Amino acid sequence: MPHTMARMGDVLAGFHAAWEFESDSVLIRFERGIRTPKLFQALGERRIPLDAIASVTLTPGKRGTVVLRAEPRAGADPLMEAAAGQLRDVCDPYRLVLPAERETLAEYYADELRAMLGPADAGPAERYLVRPPETPLQFKAYDGKASFDGKSVAFRWFWTGASSAKWKAGDQTFAVADLCGVEWRSPEIFEGHLRLLRREAGGRPGQADQDPAAVVFGLGYGPVHESLPFAAAVLAAARSGGPAVLPDVASGPPAAGVVPVVPRARRDPADIAERIRHLGELHEAGLVTDDEFTVKKAELLAEL
Repeated sequence: MPHTMARMGDVLAGFHAAWEFESDSVLIRFERGIRTPKLFQALGERRIPLDAIASVTLTPGKRGTVVLRAEPRAGADPLMEAAAGQLRDVCDPYRLVLPAERETLAEYYADELRAMLGPADAGPAERYLVRPPETPLQFKAYDGKASFDGKSVAFRWFWTGASSAKWKAGDQTFAVADLCGVEWRSPEIFEGHLRLLRREAGGRPGQADQDPAAVVFGLGYGPVHESLPFAAAVLAAARSGGPAVLPDVASGPPAAGVVPVVPRARRDPADIAERIRHLGELHEAGLVTDDEFTVKKAELLAEL
């Protein structure tokens, strides 16, 4: 019988996160401990459809660890597209770091995932497959406060940080329909900023501190865990041509780039029993801890 994600051990817990495997997706749940990267805490959890994964790797990590990573497909995740390769490894939500002694279990999951993925040459996704961060969102930049309600972005300038050019232009509001994208430069690098890219804007944009369509970051302003989810939500809304919210399933087909919410069907009792049996085998083999076994077994029984 071929392997399916539903027949796997279901949960693989690492440092700061745990991956829960389903037949069509991987649900990543991030811890909220004080040592967990703030970006992970802000994201909470993310469901990654298998169609949004291009490949899976397992490599040695630092200090007695291994790293399981799902390589996101180009154009599938607005968060990673907004990040544009600027995230440090420790803040990469597609990396799961595990103790080296769990390498065998990690390799098992990696093989199962690879078997479920589509062709390696599938190319960029035509629309976003991963749900964007939910609105409303806001954060403080060095020169102003940025807010996004799903329909428009507002910049309210601070007199202590905004340039004279921005004060002259006044507070700004940008409708999603007028935007074609965003440009995010990490606050952890020199001259970080968030710039809104407008459909009708002409010419080359000027310096971010002089551009009324941009807010600039500084020490303690526009941190990654606030500004990146903000940028991803705006990007997803701009690319879909509307608010970055999920429509009700009964309201009709979703707009491009928007993933509808589909109620989860109740599990077949026989399937639940089989999954608990398989989980028990992994527990007896020492591949799942006592705590992981207890928690996951309770979750499976709750699905009956």
